Amino acid sequence: MSNTDFEQRLRALQAGHEQRISRPNQPVLPGNGIFERYENPVLTAAHTPLFWRYDLNPLTNPYLQERFGINAVFNAGAIKWQGKYLVCARVEGVDRKSFFAIAESPNGVDQFRFWDFPVQLPETAEPDTNVYDMRLVAHEDGWIYGLFCTERKDPAAPTTDTSSAVAQCGIVRTRDLREWERLPDLRTPSPQQRNVVLHPEFVQGKYAFYTRPQDGFISTGAGGGIGFGLSDSMSPAVIDQEEILDEKRYHTVYEVKNGQGPAPIKTAEGWLHLAHGVRNTAAGLRYVLYLFLTDLQDLTKIIYKPAGHFIAPEGPERVGDVSNVTFANGWILDDDGQGVLIYYASSDTRLHVASSTLDRLLDYCKNTAPDGYRSATSVQTLSALIQRNLDLGTV
Repeated sequence: MSNTDFEQRLRALQAGHEQRISRPNQPVLPGNGIFERYENPVLTAAHTPLFWRYDLNPLTNPYLQERFGINAVFNAGAIKWQGKYLVCARVEGVDRKSFFAIAESPNGVDQFRFWDFPVQLPETAEPDTNVYDMRLVAHEDGWIYGLFCTERKDPAAPTTDTSSAVAQCGIVRTRDLREWERLPDLRTPSPQQRNVVLHPEFVQGKYAFYTRPQDGFISTGAGGGIGFGLSDSMSPAVIDQEEILDEKRYHTVYEVKNGQGPAPIKTAEGWLHLAHGVRNTAAGLRYVLYLFLTDLQDLTKIIYKPAGHFIAPEGPERVGDVSNVTFANGWILDDDGQGVLIYYASSDTRLHVASSTLDRLLDYCKNTAPDGYRSATSVQTLSALIQRNLDLGTV
């Protein structure tokens, strides 16, 4: 390739990249009254900087080939920081290894640009094989904590088994989202942990965690459900006892497993939770998101929980590396105390945003019927709604 061809190809790549990042993102209206989706994903593999993927020196890369391929960008923690909307995205290379990277936006719905370097994540004495799905929590102790899944090969697996793994909760903390201190991994009674989230306030003078105890890397086994536990310290963080506050249940959207999404939002009505639920289908596992509200004083007491899913994959969202999946580990309550931006990933491939308000989400939680766990109760709920509307005389 000549220098002219190199420059032309580079200019085309740069123009396409800038167009993608600067493209306005419009809400899809009229929506369902609970939240609005947006037309475009906020982050994809193609949003990563060109200087991550390409060696831009024509002498060492005369054909301007990708040297570091990016497969997907998804499952992002989120925080409002110094006037910017920041997400800590899971970036997966074509080598299947995930890492974290910060992208910032002036408005939270578009124009996300990655910082120059990915997160330089310190390791423990037992190196991580893979890390993913960080939850960011600004705790009242003054630190910003990042809790994530650290995956390592199962040492008990036979040598012929090269896929069995052990998942645990890794912990880092930071003051500026640039320099990170690694703390010891969380210790709990469970053999494996995923989807662990730190509560933003002290509880009984201790650090409180939402956990997901499980027996195996994939199967929850006798565990499962969203757990709750307390630790005296963050370094080390040790939970001696876990209490299940939201269990998995037969023939629901969370029958196979469920897990806390981001840290809950404190409201006057209670703590607002966003979680994911998994059920089995003939086409495989289906991941959706759901909401519930817990008591302000008793964090393990669910006071409102609408039936079914809150967000499920639609249209192109259903297709990707792991199809039929929505997953969220980040949302932002804006400075006005009302606007809520929900960052959800689709099919382990791309990151989206949905917007709502605290009032609408609370209305949804409080006034949407709970699951009756039987077809007959669903018919009763629907029939009551139909009758109320017919009685209005406007149908």
